[in-house]
Amino acid sequence: MHAAITTISPETFFAIMVAVALAATVATLASRAGIAVPVVVAELLAGIVLGPHVLGFQVSSTVLFFKNLGLGLLFFYAGYELDLRRIAGRPLRLGLLGWGMSLALAFTAVTALHYAGLSISILYSAPAVATTAIGTLIPVLSDSGELDTPMGTYLLAAGAVGEIGPILLLTFALSSQSSAHNALILIVFAAVTIVVAAAAIRARRPALRWFERTIEMSAQLAVRWVLVLLFGLALLAYRLGLDLLLGGFVAGVIVRELLRGRELPGFDSKLTAIVFGLFVPFFFTVSGMTLDISSFGSAGGLLRTGLFCLLMLLVRGTPALVLYRRDLDACSRRALALLSSTQLPLVLAITALATASGRMSASVAADLVGAALLSTLIFPMLGLHLSRRPGHEKVTVRTIEATPRRSVA
Repeated sequence: MHAAITTISPETFFAIMVAVALAATVATLASRAGIAVPVVVAELLAGIVLGPHVLGFQVSSTVLFFKNLGLGLLFFYAGYELDLRRIAGRPLRLGLLGWGMSLALAFTAVTALHYAGLSISILYSAPAVATTAIGTLIPVLSDSGELDTPMGTYLLAAGAVGEIGPILLLTFALSSQSSAHNALILIVFAAVTIVVAAAAIRARRPALRWFERTIEMSAQLAVRWVLVLLFGLALLAYRLGLDLLLGGFVAGVIVRELLRGRELPGFDSKLTAIVFGLFVPFFFTVSGMTLDISSFGSAGGLLRTGLFCLLMLLVRGTPALVLYRRDLDACSRRALALLSSTQLPLVLAITALATASGRMSASVAADLVGAALLSTLIFPMLGLHLSRRPGHEKVTVRTIEATPRRSVA
């Protein structure tokens, strides 16, 4: 799965930055031409071209560090964009129930494929196809205005569970410790997180005054202390044996609660510039460089890629069609099914972990990533097209309480 590790090369680093800029340019030009190409897809494809299979650039340990940093910041931003008060209640309950249904479908389907002769890791593959790339979807939904609709609210809840659930599942499933030890570790992490969150919220009035005073100064206290919180919780999660992505996600949630009711002018733009200007594109581009694309040229590899893509749609799309009949019309449910089935970041992380431990072959991992790439390229475009269909009335979350629920037969 991964290319050979070499020493850092300034030429390689510069080539990655050029690829990152070109990917964003191509995605922007395509959108102006009416072709919706998610920028993460363009970044991954740019990495494939840049990597050892095409142009021959190798990946160094320093580049891998920046890649992991980008993944952590992607999950931080997903947590930062998550409004817990907005998804509390029915959206969160349906999100939990839907992910439980997805997990059952995933383990059933992957087990059947395994015993049908496909060399696939059940433990890793089932959680991989039961994810939702909410961190990837949030910028797309925000740009389209769908984030403020009822469908956007339900997607936020389903996506949050679809990202945090697989992390927790793999953390506990792969641990060699007892269930009681795992539960204790999670309790310790939760306790420390609650203490940190309480301290941050308690001190937010003086802290926000200082942050606001330095928001346009070189001190940049808000940005620096947010990064301290992010890396601190990620380090805590790592030292406790949990996935560091969990720490990044929780840090984002804490920052969102800290700033509630007192938004800092310019802070969102600075945070977006840091996260999506450099580190997140680095993650996707380097992931493309380390992807083994040799199996894509075979008929068997293409067949497995298509099969995995359909499996992702089945696993994550079925709950959206079944559970939300009281809450969304048929077209919105189909859009929710497609958007919920969009996967990529966690599939990349899980397959990398599986291949590193010898539990998954590089070819199967590449097929899973290829399927996730297809889902990111196809499903958001189809989902947004359904949500924008002629005659479909868009209802914002501010008016949803005054809108009667529909019961669609």
